[in-house]
Amino acid sequence: MKNIYILSSGEIKREGNTLCFESSQGKKFVPVTSVSEIYLFGEVSLNRKLLEFISENHIILHFFNYYGYYIGSYLPRAHYSSGFMIIKQAEHYLDKEKRLILAKKFVYGGAMNMIKVLKYYENDELRKKIETMEEKVKLIDSSNSIDSLMALEANIREDYYSAFNDIINVDEMKFNGRKRRPPKSPLNALISFGNGLMYVAVLGEIYKTHLDPRIGYLHSTNFRKFTLNLDVSEIFKPVIIDRNIFALINRLEINTSDFSEEDGGIYLNEKGRIKFLKQFNERLNQTITIERRKVSYQMLIRRELYKIEKHIIGEKEYSPYISQW
Repeated sequence: MKNIYILSSGEIKREGNTLCFESSQGKKFVPVTSVSEIYLFGEVSLNRKLLEFISENHIILHFFNYYGYYIGSYLPRAHYSSGFMIIKQAEHYLDKEKRLILAKKFVYGGAMNMIKVLKYYENDELRKKIETMEEKVKLIDSSNSIDSLMALEANIREDYYSAFNDIINVDEMKFNGRKRRPPKSPLNALISFGNGLMYVAVLGEIYKTHLDPRIGYLHSTNFRKFTLNLDVSEIFKPVIIDRNIFALINRLEINTSDFSEEDGGIYLNEKGRIKFLKQFNERLNQTITIERRKVSYQMLIRRELYKIEKHIIGEKEYSPYISQW
């Protein structure tokens, strides 16, 4: 099963038992049995028959706007939906102590993977920042509220971002501080685009479990549509998104010509998105050895969700994934 990324404008429809995307370049056919999720970046039209077809085959549609920002998903009726699991998730959210335990796990996993990324590129300058971050990680367990935990996480992330220029060796792509909406530099555009993809990838994997994406623990479950995917993404953003960004820049596979300036912000253009999506998809399909078994990063995300399920039902305490390299 694979993810499909559509950047061109056109129509996606059903032809027999096959998905067909028709654009000005002609028709492309994909067997429905080989597709897991479809990411739509172009102006794509579809009809009810198509929605019925992909629902029958449990295919998820993700929609992005002109700038590449995620705007929503079409999730077929949840075939793994579990009332029992929703109740247990809500119990863990409403109980402050139980919620804090899970929130700390997400912050710890994310922070340790940030450190792992820096250690991969380690030099004298990075070593000092790694030591600073490691000292702050020790404070996670003593945090006594979600607010204090979020503040500590933000502080650790600020240290992490301050190390980016010790890794990036292309002057035009250097970091000048995190600026999100709109991104004000090529690197900010890469981070925003990549993080958005990560949130969507985790959301797609949650759909394949009994968990409800609307109930998160680190990120407050309020008027946001989904929060659990934001929590779990903290663990995987450093090893999937940030490593991809450093590779694309330092190998000179992406440069300033892959961005455009619009409405006061800097965004990846179509050429840049194609490059990023190719690398992102390759990373999701890349296999690593976990407990003597080879698994892709995409399956690793789902395994993480299964671990969270076991924690919530009281079967086994959750321990976040920490990269081994």
